[in-house]
Amino acid sequence: MELLAEGPEDAAFQLLLAHGAGAPMDSASMNASSKALAAEGFRVLRFEFGYMAARRSGQRKPPPRAESLKGEYLRAVEAVPSDRPLIVGGKSMGGRVASMVADELHRQGKVAGLLCLGYPFHPPGKPEQLRTRHLVALETPMLICQGTRDQFGAREEVSIYQLSPSIEIIWLEDGDHDLKPRKSVSGFSAADHLATMARGVREWARLHPGSDGNLIRPASRTDASPKIR
Repeated sequence: MELLAEGPEDAAFQLLLAHGAGAPMDSASMNASSKALAAEGFRVLRFEFGYMAARRSGQRKPPPRAESLKGEYLRAVEAVPSDRPLIVGGKSMGGRVASMVADELHRQGKVAGLLCLGYPFHPPGKPEQLRTRHLVALETPMLICQGTRDQFGAREEVSIYQLSPSIEIIWLEDGDHDLKPRKSVSGFSAADHLATMARGVREWARLHPGSDGNLIRPASRTDASPKIR
């Protein structure tokens, strides 16, 4: 498995991020988010699910059901060096898949937290098809960074959802599913929101397990000989 790495090698935290359903790990949105998080001192590691990696060789595979990707996410965790606390997550679908395996990993001491950049609470235009059942009793500390006009879950919709008290949300004014605002409407630029997101993640990480002098050391993970570039 190939991991795309960015950020200081001696960072206190590692972030493992998976991509969304329709774009690869090096999409413009993933690149910008990773750069912002690395600038705040995180070691950011990105990976691709098999269906997306296959597209690089010309195979046009559609995104599978998120539930079917849990095994791949667990294998990605095993490929990450276990020398410091790990936060798992991703953009949209990638974050959703991470949320499905987070509690298992957290109980084992393998992860310190969960980060989602634009959680897909429901498909666009279908607010009745909620993807929140497993979030009601989530135990892992989770941070969601969400645009207030996200088609997959706007602030007005999410405010009435029943979610675990372990979940915190940073709302980015007028942000879409990529956290991008309309500057003419909000007064903020995409760069502004990315910087706010990254600072918020940094502060959240400092206040949760693994952030103080008694750092959570993830349980030993198998060396899967990852290729890191």
